[in-house]
Amino acid sequence: MEEFRFQITENMEDERIDKCVSMLIDSLSRSFIQKMIKDNKLFVNNIPVKGSYRVKVDDEVCFMLPKAVEPDIQPENIPLDILYEDREVIVVNKPKGMVVHPAAGHYSGTLVNALMYHCGKELSGINGVMRPGIVHRIDRDTTGSVIVCKSDMAHNKIAAQLKEHSINRRYHAICYGVLKEGDGVIDKPIGRHPTERKKMAVNERNGKHAVTHYHVLERFDKYTYIECVLETGRTHQIRVHLASVGHPLLGDEVYSNRKCPFSLTGQTLHAKVLGFLHPSTGEYTEIDAPLPEYFEQLLKRLRANA
Repeated sequence: MEEFRFQITENMEDERIDKCVSMLIDSLSRSFIQKMIKDNKLFVNNIPVKGSYRVKVDDEVCFMLPKAVEPDIQPENIPLDILYEDREVIVVNKPKGMVVHPAAGHYSGTLVNALMYHCGKELSGINGVMRPGIVHRIDRDTTGSVIVCKSDMAHNKIAAQLKEHSINRRYHAICYGVLKEGDGVIDKPIGRHPTERKKMAVNERNGKHAVTHYHVLERFDKYTYIECVLETGRTHQIRVHLASVGHPLLGDEVYSNRKCPFSLTGQTLHAKVLGFLHPSTGEYTEIDAPLPEYFEQLLKRLRANA
């Protein structure tokens, strides 16, 4: 364990304790600090502090943090399609079939294994030993942009943007059926499926607020090529929302019971645009991931048959 101890100066007086600590140690998020407070692990003048406490001059703040644990996952020399990289972040165009981070049944061949080889120890450690650098994820059979953080500072700043829903995330997808409206919004809460626990579902009773905007890019005889913009980021959000309005994604074997006439592996969904404020410069940075070959070939085939 590593001890942190410091005194409050005049320029910090009357700040909330969580904000004060996050300003002093920018690698700690306010949510992490609030959890320490809730668990009685943050002290002011040797007394466990309450969340609403505002610091006073000469207050002594003290807490302990566990030392970083070396990941027990193995680096693997797996080729990466890197769209952008600097000292703080790396954006990767994830291929279909690749799991983002190790989990039960997938301890090798993941994006994290590849990143461990490419970046070495230059990955944030906030999400624990199984998810170094990972601040968000996309499904195994969804392709496209994933942003990975190399420092805890970058991780906290990108995570804050995700929490505020300020990151620009645009997905391209092909769904069953012909959407009549050129633009639409699906505003339905999403939660665990009541009986199939590995699935998500529109859940009016226990679901979390979820909003997906869609725009029609192209219509075909039996399908629609669309762009989806996430206002929130629930698990399987686009897949669940489109299925809930009768237009499941082409190839989706979980949320559609329709027989796919094409040779596809999973849903036709691609995280195309990822826009964020750079954690160091504050400048807006936008990455555009080209459509994968299978997606391009499918569009050509649909256009030829239109």
